[in-house]
Amino acid sequence: MKTVKCTGNEDIALVYIAEDENGNYIEFVESVQPPIPREEKWVLIVSTLFGCPVACKFCDAGGNYGGRLTADQIMYQIDVPIKKRYPDGKVPVNKFKIQFARMGEPAFNENVLEVLRTLPARYELPGLMPSVSTIGPAGCRKFFGELLDIKNTLYGNRFQMQFSIHSTDEGQRDWLIPVKKMSFSEISKYGNEFFRRGERKVTLNFALAKDSKLEPEVLAKYFDPDIFLVKITPVNPTYSAGRNKIETFFEDKRHDILLEKIAEKGYDCILSIGELEENQIGSNCGQFVKSHQDAVKKMECGYNRVSV
Repeated sequence: MKTVKCTGNEDIALVYIAEDENGNYIEFVESVQPPIPREEKWVLIVSTLFGCPVACKFCDAGGNYGGRLTADQIMYQIDVPIKKRYPDGKVPVNKFKIQFARMGEPAFNENVLEVLRTLPARYELPGLMPSVSTIGPAGCRKFFGELLDIKNTLYGNRFQMQFSIHSTDEGQRDWLIPVKKMSFSEISKYGNEFFRRGERKVTLNFALAKDSKLEPEVLAKYFDPDIFLVKITPVNPTYSAGRNKIETFFEDKRHDILLEKIAEKGYDCILSIGELEENQIGSNCGQFVKSHQDAVKKMECGYNRVSV
């Protein structure tokens, strides 16, 4: 792998584009959360696939699937920012989150498990907290079983598990995430096995659009609030969201009322809204890689290089 581009704002987020020997692109991100200093919280977001076969309706990383990354290619995305900022391999960050959530569904790549097994010994990482974000695809029982063992053996409370379900309506969920997935009952069962008293709750993530369905009664039917928490984020302004006419839920204040109703069911609720500048940086899912690929295509067609 080699890094071919880096753009962004040191004080918010940097997006890296890397290319393998076959000309396949991936992206990875390092970010901070102003006004929290990097020494307190630093986040890396890494890709696990070249593109993604899922093609969620608001994610630009879907399509153009080129296969799984090797463990070394995943680790490269972690090595680059660490060696840049902490060349001695000692990362004195109180909360150092590495999210397997950039391009690609991590459950489709067993090499993610190898990285999780070897990561704690690779550097001095006192604040390490891995985070796996998944749509819960069907047919990945072996991956999720091994992930559970790795969490229990190596990480315990310093692990974040997230299921991105985006809607409590099964039909709408199937439209947004057009592959076979674990049912709510199956996710609930796995969460019950994954969670241990004193550990972090399993996150149910909803990227909400104006017509999204998030019914607190459905949540309460399937998900124990002592085991699961709810995180709500806006749908980011990606190419795919625009093409599918998906508008963000956060242009009005309805989310405040929704959060109150969810909290009344006993759930811890997180409202996660990033810096607006991240949209211009291109640190939203898949957005910057698409821009880079479009620019390359224009070059190949004889146009002048387009700044990305």
